[in-house]
Amino acid sequence: MTFGDILFLFLNPFEAIRGVRDFLELGGNVLLMIMLVTLALWALIYERYSFFRGAFQTLVALRQAEWQARKEHKSWAAHRIRTMIVSDARIKAEANLPYIKVLVALAPFLGLLGTVTGMVEVFDVMAITGSGNARAMAAGISKATLPTMAGMVVALSGLFFINNLERKAKRSVEHLEDGLMLSD
Repeated sequence: MTFGDILFLFLNPFEAIRGVRDFLELGGNVLLMIMLVTLALWALIYERYSFFRGAFQTLVALRQAEWQARKEHKSWAAHRIRTMIVSDARIKAEANLPYIKVLVALAPFLGLLGTVTGMVEVFDVMAITGSGNARAMAAGISKATLPTMAGMVVALSGLFFINNLERKAKRSVEHLEDGLMLSD
């Protein structure tokens, strides 16, 4: 594929859609499931990054102002309130992270399912034709390899982002906790 071909795909979205459709046909129905998992995964990842850029910053500022408005910070009740504020922020920062982890873990299993269904198709072709005709088995082999590859690509890219999001959540909560000083 030349640079001109790639440029043509970006300038003509119908060609890009046709390419995705052809790829999905080569990979079978399992590849469609992997695509849906991927869309859900990236939607959740986008939601978390958007949350940390906007709503979490507002939440931190609100909670810090609420803490600073308190007259005393050393009593048992103040410590419990501080713990509650930090816990609430942690819950909000870590929301949807378990779902992202599940989708990341699900992608390779769907790829494996694609491998199994593709190989079953290869064996069906071999049983019907009675030989190892490469042309007859090509569709099954394609349906066996493409979902595996796609599942691994989704899982590997998702691992990078889930680790990044977990670090971001931990650091953000620690930053809030440090901002809620226990001094008077």
